[in-house]
This record gives sequence, C-alpha cells and structure tokens, in this order.
Amino acid sequence: MASPLTGAPARPVASRTKMLLEAPILPTLLRLAAPNVLNLLAFVGLITFDGVFVGRLGPDALAGISLVFPWVMLMQHGAASGMGGAVSSAVARALGAGDQRRANALVTHAVWLALMLSAFFSCLMLLAGPQIYQWMGGHGAILEAALAYSQVAFGGALSIWMLNLLCNVVRGTGNMTLPATVIVVCVLGHIVISPVLIFGLGPVPALGPAGAGWGLVTSFGAGSLFLLVHLRGTGSLVTLSFHGVRFQWALLGEFFRVGVPGMLNVAITNITVIALTGVAGHLGRDAAIAYAMGARLEYIIIPLGFGIGTGIVALVGTNWGAKQYARARLIAWSGGAVAAAFCGAVGLFFALFPRLWMSIFTADEEIIRIGVSYLQIVGPAYGLYGFGIGLYFACQGYGKLVLAVVANAIRLLVVAGGGSIAVFWLEAGTVGIFAAIALGFAAYAGLASIALSRIGVASRTNGGKP
Repeated sequence: MASPLTGAPARPVASRTKMLLEAPILPTLLRLAAPNVLNLLAFVGLITFDGVFVGRLGPDALAGISLVFPWVMLMQHGAASGMGGAVSSAVARALGAGDQRRANALVTHAVWLALMLSAFFSCLMLLAGPQIYQWMGGHGAILEAALAYSQVAFGGALSIWMLNLLCNVVRGTGNMTLPATVIVVCVLGHIVISPVLIFGLGPVPALGPAGAGWGLVTSFGAGSLFLLVHLRGTGSLVTLSFHGVRFQWALLGEFFRVGVPGMLNVAITNITVIALTGVAGHLGRDAAIAYAMGARLEYIIIPLGFGIGTGIVALVGTNWGAKQYARARLIAWSGGAVAAAFCGAVGLFFALFPRLWMSIFTADEEIIRIGVSYLQIVGPAYGLYGFGIGLYFACQGYGKLVLAVVANAIRLLVVAGGGSIAVFWLEAGTVGIFAAIALGFAAYAGLASIALSRIGVASRTNGGKP
C-alpha cells in the first residue's frame, strides 16, 4: 500500500510499533515511562548539583545562576518537550501510518531544525541577557556571576538543542531506553567535570560559575555526536541521511504546527517562574533565593511529567496515525492519571519533609524557613500540576495543542497576577505568592481537562478523527 503523502510503499509494521498499537495500555505506558525514570534522576542531578557546586562560591554566585537558570530551563524544556515533542509526535504518526520514507526525512529535518533554533537562542540571549538579568534584579557580583554562566550556556546552545531533538526522534519510534541512557550519561559527565571546571584542579584553572556552563555544553555535545552516529547506523527504525533528502518546508511545517504552540507552552511555564522570581525579589534576597530553590522542585516535576508524557505522545501519536482513535482517547486520560499519581507523590513527600530539599542548597535558616513554607503550601498541589502536564502531552500526541497552551497561559495569569496582588496590594508576602501558585495548578488541571474533552468531542463529531 502506498503512502498518500509520499507515494512510498508501506513497510511491514515493526514489532515495537505493533506493541504501541495492540498491547494493554497501562502496562505499556509504564514500560515506556520506566526508562525515563533515569531521565528524572539525571535532571535531578542537573538541577541540584549546579546549585550545590556554585553555592560553595557564596550567595552572590548562587543568586547569579538563579537568574539564568529559568532561561536555560526554557531552552532545555523547549528542546525536550516543546519542539522536541513535535518531532516525536511527527515521527510516531509517520511510522503508525507505515510511511517509512517520510519518517526518515523527518529525522534529517530535525537536525536542520536544531541548527536553526540554537542559532536563534544563542543570538537572543547573548545580546539581550545582560538587560534581562538586570531587570530581574541582578547587579554587581550577582550580575557578573549570571553573565559568566549565561555566556557559556547559551554560546553552546547547539549541544542542548541537538541532543534533545535527536532523543525525541528516537522516542518517536517507541524506543525510550536509548535516549534515557544517553541523557543519564551526559548528566553524569556534567556532574563529574563541573566541579573541576568551577573550582579548578591541577592545571585546570578555576572558572567559577562559567565552569558549570562548560560542563553542561561539553557533556551534551558528546551525547549529540553519539546520537548522530546511531541514527546513521542500521540499529534504528529511522535513518538519518543528507544524501538525496530534499529540504521541504512542509516537513518543517509539520514540526512548527505542533512545536510552536509547544514552545509557547514551555515559555509560559518558565516565564511564570521568571515573573515570580522578580516578584519575590522585591521582598529581599532571601525571599528570592528561597523561592528559586523551592521552584527547582517544579523543574523536577516537569521532567517527571515529561518522562511519562513521552510515552503518552508515542502511544497517542502512533494510534492516531493508525486511525485507532478510541484507543488514543483512552490512552490520553490514562496517561494524565498516571502523571498525576507520580507527581503528586513527589509533592506530598516534600510537603511532609521540606527541610530535606532546602538543606541541599543552603544552611541559612531564613532561606530554609521561606522554602519550607513554599513546599508545604505548593507541594500538595503537584498532583494537579502532573495531571495537567499529562493531558498536555496527550494533546501533543494528537497534534492539537492550542487549547492546552491556553490552559497554561491562564495558569500564568492566575499565578503571576495573584502573586503580584498578594505582594503589592494585600501585603501577604511569600505565603500569598505560594497560595497563588497552588491555585494556578488547580486551574491548569481543570482547563487541560476541558481542552482534551473538546478534542474528544471533535473526534466523535468527525467520525472518530480528531
């Protein structure tokens, strides 16, 4: 049977694709998510150890990288779950439809996409970064530390984009183990070499905060090279080749159609943290650092949701491509419930034992006190956040993201607006900010449910097809 898009003959369904189409949903989803627990542990390392290492340089250095960190996470999440999710979804749908030629062409276009987006982010943050960090409250030694880290991290943006987009190509085939393993090795490499670069060792000079940036781009660059070799070999369901592959705007459009709303969603998520960092900064340095350290747990919830969500995307996308619409809908709701359970468990644990988290970063009792308040108020709402994240990835698998992004935008308005009102009008301090964050998570879960329900209604109205 020929593909309606490319005229390429359909190939026999691979065993991995057959599993996505036929195996029981919950065990299959858990099987796909399991390797991404390694991803979670890797990102725990990335998120915590930079703070731990740089924190040894003093509070100004820690405050400096805290200004940059949301922007690095914006790029990381944009590459992994924003545009990266679009890549995974496109590859999964092509394989589900039996269109191997299109799937292979999408791999090559994913490499071109990484080059384009990394150039954009590098130029933007290298030029505008100093003004942005000053707006966020960076001055003197704090701004100096922020710029030292930022210039390296964004100067090497290609390594972050390439690694994550290629990982998502592999995930789109249903293979979660390889990308999880590569990312774990990269982060372990980062953890090993970063303290050497930050503090110096033997002939290696002490680079300070910049050393953390060099550890990141070096390790991620090595992982990118490995995946490039893998995708050009015979062990992958899709093949990277530049020979005979014509550049097609339509294929980039396939990424942008899902990826641009995905990038907007990632931007909203990170702008929420950035805005609240600025609001908390008006209450003093201790409040800003405490919120930044507490919010790092949100950056662990996100990759946990992402680890489950990548399985949701592959399952929903493959079943949609194969026109198994009812199964795709069931996967979507089941995935949201699984994400809620895992994220909620993390939130409840640190709500009960908040000092375990805060003591990782600082011994300052005032900072710990404020951070404990954050975890006790916001932690119990992480289950709602996870549910919204799971449903977002289900919408991504469908290729229908607009309403899910609107849900997150409303969360931004609730959180940033409510936090600002709490501080500047009600004088409720950090407790008011944290209450607004929890309320925003509840709003996100409800609105994401509506977004997915509307896709379900549309699919039934159109004879099953979303």
